[in-house]
Amino acid sequence: MHGKATKKITCDTRKELHAVLNLQSVGNMDIRTTPTPIIGQIETTSGTVAVLSTTWRWKDIWGSIKIRWSVGRMNYSVTPGLYAVGSPDQNSKVFVTGNYKLSVDHLRRALSGMNAWILVLNTKGINVWCAAGKKTFGTDELVRKIKFLDLAKIVTHRKIIVPQLGATGVSAHKIKEQTGFTVIYGPVRAADIKDFVDSGLKATPVMRTITFPLVERLKLIPVDLFYAKYYLLIIPSLFFIIAGLNSKGYSVDLAISNGVHAVVNLFAAYLSGCALTPALLPWIPFRRFSLKGIIIGLLTGILLFLAGFLGSSFLELISWFLMIGGISSFMAMNFTGSSTFTSLSGVQKEMKTALPLQITFAGIGLIGWIISRFM
Repeated sequence: MHGKATKKITCDTRKELHAVLNLQSVGNMDIRTTPTPIIGQIETTSGTVAVLSTTWRWKDIWGSIKIRWSVGRMNYSVTPGLYAVGSPDQNSKVFVTGNYKLSVDHLRRALSGMNAWILVLNTKGINVWCAAGKKTFGTDELVRKIKFLDLAKIVTHRKIIVPQLGATGVSAHKIKEQTGFTVIYGPVRAADIKDFVDSGLKATPVMRTITFPLVERLKLIPVDLFYAKYYLLIIPSLFFIIAGLNSKGYSVDLAISNGVHAVVNLFAAYLSGCALTPALLPWIPFRRFSLKGIIIGLLTGILLFLAGFLGSSFLELISWFLMIGGISSFMAMNFTGSSTFTSLSGVQKEMKTALPLQITFAGIGLIGWIISRFM
């Protein structure tokens, strides 16, 4: 029915995007949302709905690369509301997602060749899994959008498909009670949606299984690499300057020679925690990420020692081992937010014990290293 009313449009500028999405004006719209590739519009009983392309443009590919390197990551979102792919009608399926643009992009691409509705919740630009933990991808927001958009007037059925990774934030029975819509949990990966639909909305065990192979871990490493990008400029610079201190005053030659070693040690500690540990994650002993990080940190320290980067005095050696271990452990623990290996309660418990030790190791190591400058 509604698919017959599709109209083609040729631009996706911010002003015209908002004009097309008049149905989605929710009062608290984020003006920093990223334009989505709109190829048409559908008139429904509840207003105009934009039709999205299921093909990624070069801008979408470039955008996904940038946010994986933490460039503009906090502003990578789309306007919440209702969208369409293909030519959906009142019998077409409704898929729910968050307004993190990469989530929307993966979903619309997975729906290629289908006629469907996409209901985008306001998760404040956060992906479904993380937003579910924060409850922004949750029952209240889903109920609010269903009612605000008059979804019951747009489709005759009463089923909505919610990503499995959003299940922790959504109470299916409350959605049913408050809107009349039944929640069906879809597969973990958007790529499995077509098979899920073809099987009558039934997920196989493989579709329900969360994996975290090397390729997926490597994709997440760049975000962590740039987690403390400003500190990576300031702290090594300070170490470079402090390296010139000695019992006779200050030496530029020492600052250059010892400073280069100090900078290399700091970057090695950082990389061992946020790059090496995630890459080697399944093969490192212990369950806690903080312990995994300190193991890789100590191994990194040994390599630096053999390369002659940790200094010559016993105090300097011990100081660097403490700092490298503390930094690597902290950065490795930070990766828990990207991993499928941990739970929220487990992370909270780990942080209570690990964080004070990490600070202590790094602090004592820093003090020891500064003292060693005068010995």
